[in-house]
Amino acid sequence: MNTADPNTRPQTGGLLSIVIPCHNEAEIIQATHRRLQQVLSSTGMNHEVIYVDDGSRDQTLRELEKIVASDPHVTVVELSRNFGQQAAMSVGLSEARGDATVILDADLQDPPEVIPQMLTRWRNGADVVYGQRRTREGETAFKLITASLFHRLFRKLVPYRMPVDTGDFKLLDRAVVEAICQLPEKRRYMRTLVAWSGFKQEPVLYDREARSAGATKYSPLKLL
Repeated sequence: MNTADPNTRPQTGGLLSIVIPCHNEAEIIQATHRRLQQVLSSTGMNHEVIYVDDGSRDQTLRELEKIVASDPHVTVVELSRNFGQQAAMSVGLSEARGDATVILDADLQDPPEVIPQMLTRWRNGADVVYGQRRTREGETAFKLITASLFHRLFRKLVPYRMPVDTGDFKLLDRAVVEAICQLPEKRRYMRTLVAWSGFKQEPVLYDREARSAGATKYSPLKLL
């Protein structure tokens, strides 16, 4: 697919979208939003935050309603049941209107403070800026080993460049978002779709934090 034209990107101003899928994140979602607000106020961009509640069974939706009531930049999309993280991200991307869109987990393991670095790479011409993990604090040896093996095996199987030690934390240019939203796949794996789409892709290195609240939604069986 064609590379987006970096000359059309705003060096100041413009609209930044943040897409955050949520599933049973009531314990941490307010802290997530507070940290995100601090970061967004420093970007020099207008912004919108799209929370996608993926069929939470706790008080996540109620906490999101409180956030909406206090922040006019926030939209909440409520899914009718738990469809999974990949589907929730796809819904969020379809709602995003920004010149650039960042996908961010709700659990603060991927720090919002990395977003300004992503924006700098985007303004300098990158179409996709993905977070690449230097360290992964608070994760078990089993998770670290299986994640590393999976990424490296997958990279050998696919006929296009697939970055390793990455997750869903990334910035996408408007052209990339539109390309991804046009793809016909119903059961999506966003990491591979973004890599497959082409465009100019660059990493930003960061240290992944341990969960400060809540529990992982991926059991060893789900990871397998």
